[in-house]
Amino acid sequence: MLFSFVAKTTTALLLLSAVLIPATAAEYQEGQDYITVTGIPETTKPVVREFFSYNCPHCYQQDPVIEKTAQLLKGKVTLARTPVGARRPAWVLSQEAYYLAQKFKIVNQVHSKIFARIHEQHQPFTTEADLEAFFVSQGIDKTLLEKTIGSADAKLAMENYEAQTQLAQVRGVPSLLVNGKYLIKANVSDAEALSELILFLAKKPD
Repeated sequence: MLFSFVAKTTTALLLLSAVLIPATAAEYQEGQDYITVTGIPETTKPVVREFFSYNCPHCYQQDPVIEKTAQLLKGKVTLARTPVGARRPAWVLSQEAYYLAQKFKIVNQVHSKIFARIHEQHQPFTTEADLEAFFVSQGIDKTLLEKTIGSADAKLAMENYEAQTQLAQVRGVPSLLVNGKYLIKANVSDAEALSELILFLAKKPD
């Protein structure tokens, strides 16, 4: 499999939970804090793109940090998201869940609910019927959902998600890509430190 989505070791978890003291621009090091990748063309800049899966426990744990970081960057750097399927059936279904949320413009309404459904209620999406039932409960018309779930447009969107993931050279989630070319390597659980690093990368010349 192209991507490695194995459980983190205890050491990695400790690194993830450690608070990184914000560095000055001169202290950020390529190869240590970030790497430059072939990347993806971004139509909107500056932007930080999160590669994630609703099924990923580390994405669930990190989501509050990402949300706080987005608030700190509001008006400066846009937050975008790319859901990763990794050829796992349950992950692909939650990938489609994100597509549906975008399609019906309810990402803010359902984002945390989907994480809670999977990691707190232990009810991952296992069938397209699960997707339909969930989005009906969120006020989306059943007939519209029947036309959208599994449609050609949905499949194309998920192919695009996977293409973005490959071009960004993402090997695990969550991962952050700034302006389509700077992949963050540092393990940061402090929103202020993370926002400083993102701002530094967002200002780098293309």
